[in-house]
Amino acid sequence: MSGSRTTAVAVILGLTLGAFAGLSAFFGWPMLVQSKALTPPSHPKFTEIRWPFPTDEWGEGKAFRCGSADCGVEVDVYIRPKIGFCNCLTGVSDDNELDRLSDFNLMGDKPAVLGPGHEIKIAWMKGRSRAYTVTEPYHAASSVLAIAFNDRCDAIVATATIAHDGPKALEPSVIAFLNSEVIVHWAEVTLGL
Repeated sequence: MSGSRTTAVAVILGLTLGAFAGLSAFFGWPMLVQSKALTPPSHPKFTEIRWPFPTDEWGEGKAFRCGSADCGVEVDVYIRPKIGFCNCLTGVSDDNELDRLSDFNLMGDKPAVLGPGHEIKIAWMKGRSRAYTVTEPYHAASSVLAIAFNDRCDAIVATATIAHDGPKALEPSVIAFLNSEVIVHWAEVTLGL
């Protein structure tokens, strides 16, 4: 090989490796940042935002956001009723019923399960919560909490999207928000109680 050809190959190889390193840093850095430990927020503040999804058979619900300044990372909570869609005898008593009620269709593909769900209580209603992870190419890992609770045959479904790969630290804040006066009053009105 001639000297100029060797130099050209070395320059192209160097530029290719540099571009690869730059892209890795650009796309990999957010993932590293999101994977650090998350401390539960001491005073989370959820503010109502516009419902961002197109209308479907369940209609629009309510949407709320807790910004990173108040929650450590951005958390969006989407909540809406599914009247007459819950198992009237057992309620939201297992993960299969929770999966059936959940609003994964709002998020695109169904996320991957992080573990088994567990029982929760929202005001007078019982239900379940379960954590999922969402992985998309070239995006930081995020997670979703699927939460459903019921009053007889009527379910209320909440989906919390969390800009972090570990939702456990934020689940108590989301459950506390769902137990807040604002949401409980909305649930009473929505369910006609």
